Amino acid sequence: MLLLPPLLLQATLAATATAWPGCEPTWDPAGGCHQPSAADAATCVDLQLSACRDVAYSQTAFPTPLEHRTREAVESSSEYILLSVLHHLLEGQCNPDLRLLGCAVLAPRCEAGRVRRPCRHICRALREACLPAFDAIDMAWPYFLDCGRYFEDEEEGCHDPLEKLRGGLDAEDAPSPSGLPSTFIDFTHHSYAQMVRVLKRTAARCPHVARTYSIGRSFDGKELLVIELSVRPGQHELMEPEVKLIGNIHGNEVSGREMLIYLAQYLCSEYLLGNPRIQRLLNTTRIHLLPSMNPDGYEVAAAEGAGYNGWTSGRQNSQNLDLNRNFPDLTSEFYRLASSRGTRTDHIAVPQHYWWGKVAPETKAIMKWMRTVPFVLSASLHGGDLVVSYPFDFSQHPHEEKMFSPTPDEKMFKLLARAYADVHPMMMDRSENRCGGNFLKRGSIINGADWYSFTGGMSDFNYLHSNCFEITVELGCVKFPPEEALYTLWQHNKEPLLNFVETVHRGIKGVVMDKFGKPVKNARISIKGIRHDITTAPDGDYWRLLPPGSHIVIAQAPGYSKVIKKVTIPARMKRAGRVDFILQPLGTGPKKFLQGPRRGGPGLQDPPAGTGPHGEPLGARRQPGAGGSKPWWWSYFTSLSSDKPRWLLKY
Repeated sequence: MLLLPPLLLQATLAATATAWPGCEPTWDPAGGCHQPSAADAATCVDLQLSACRDVAYSQTAFPTPLEHRTREAVESSSEYILLSVLHHLLEGQCNPDLRLLGCAVLAPRCEAGRVRRPCRHICRALREACLPAFDAIDMAWPYFLDCGRYFEDEEEGCHDPLEKLRGGLDAEDAPSPSGLPSTFIDFTHHSYAQMVRVLKRTAARCPHVARTYSIGRSFDGKELLVIELSVRPGQHELMEPEVKLIGNIHGNEVSGREMLIYLAQYLCSEYLLGNPRIQRLLNTTRIHLLPSMNPDGYEVAAAEGAGYNGWTSGRQNSQNLDLNRNFPDLTSEFYRLASSRGTRTDHIAVPQHYWWGKVAPETKAIMKWMRTVPFVLSASLHGGDLVVSYPFDFSQHPHEEKMFSPTPDEKMFKLLARAYADVHPMMMDRSENRCGGNFLKRGSIINGADWYSFTGGMSDFNYLHSNCFEITVELGCVKFPPEEALYTLWQHNKEPLLNFVETVHRGIKGVVMDKFGKPVKNARISIKGIRHDITTAPDGDYWRLLPPGSHIVIAQAPGYSKVIKKVTIPARMKRAGRVDFILQPLGTGPKKFLQGPRRGGPGLQDPPAGTGPHGEPLGARRQPGAGGSKPWWWSYFTSLSSDKPRWLLKY
């Protein structure tokens, strides 16, 4: 530890005190200093920093807490340069939250001649959430985001630097458009702010069966907002299956976005009106709707408008990444493993090299979401054709652009696809000249790779990494339809959406427990003749989608003897059959299990030590230099400023 002479220590304290006008140079164990209420007096000036243009206030004051006395001094500082590029360094992680937090220090809020510090609890929450992203690129936590020194508590009058971000998410009480009744569905295109308002208002109307929550943020910082509908929102109930529907993965394919906004309102209204079908559905199913996975791309497409949008404008996210090509390629690994007899081909781990590439924050958010919720069924809503496709999307022979490439659950996937297509009036239209007419002879469903092969898709990833079965629905040939077409689109897709969600109750469900009645999590449920296992959730419950017929079901877990049961599922059975298992502990002797990837969560691989909460090394470009060399980002900072930010280096 470096010891300072007494005089130098006093000078240091005095210098620190000038960071805020009138701050008394007295020791504070939290790392700050004490100040009287008059200490915040300041001259407010207009805030003109480009990196802080979207903060919730318009005026700041000099000197700043970092002793910058002019705007030019702030702009030339290494602290400001860091805020300007943090967006890219962390590849969208914690954006724009950290930038706004840093702006609250570099350009403190000033109003009515008084400077206000940002809130300490906001700083601490962000540090806990974002520190792994800094660790992943070998960067130290910035000193000016020291929560003890530059922030204060709520009772001291702090301000929330993220209040503008929360502004769009607190609109539950916004009135219905044009004073129309709350049950009215407005069949229009919704901007991001309008979408958030509708979802929040819907959840407020049905608080006993609905809630909204965010699974993360887009690259440009928009919340990826989900509305959940179930009788106990926010809670996983024993043997209640979980379903997710995702729209707008391609920003210019907007029909799915609007269909899910309408669906949320419809489910809420019909539940309140006593519709027995909807009440039964929400009483037995937990439904999660993510209308827009790519809100940034939508903004690009919407700027051109319906009818003027090109085939690709807004398709990608703000990093120019196609989100439906951005997931780990586990299908290639499946084909490799399938050639080895006795090797597990389900719940395949994400390869480490995947994180060395560019992974979108939207993709990471979906992957984290899948870790936290034991999804059983999913659909991704697209546009550009009229057909339902199902995995695999990547051909068994990579050089074959079109090749039938079924999963072990081919029969079940065809049933799921037909559950949508068979009740869609246009998909069943017998005209070959219509949109999607080239799929008519196939019943408007197709194996994805037999249509066209691609890698990195979300549906293949769902099936091979988790328990979830996902199909892809192409809702029509016009990617950005005009508003007058939206009502008809809703009428065509309302019944298919409901019918599809209801298929989550096909097959079997149950609980796996030990002889004392304690749930056995992560037990494997195998079906003889189908080389794809599913695993039990933390409460020991499971759901296995199965087609009608007789099946041999095997339950097993490490340390227990396996149990085998024969079940028969009638063709017209629409409710999952209850099949419970009680596992007996093994005696001494070897334990025989199929070899496969190890995992510790409910069917998903635990992240390796040192990784972030998503299971990836957050900020995934980490490739540390050998022999103690500087991190890859160091040369960038040293080339821009003579003031080398050594405080960013880890020692």
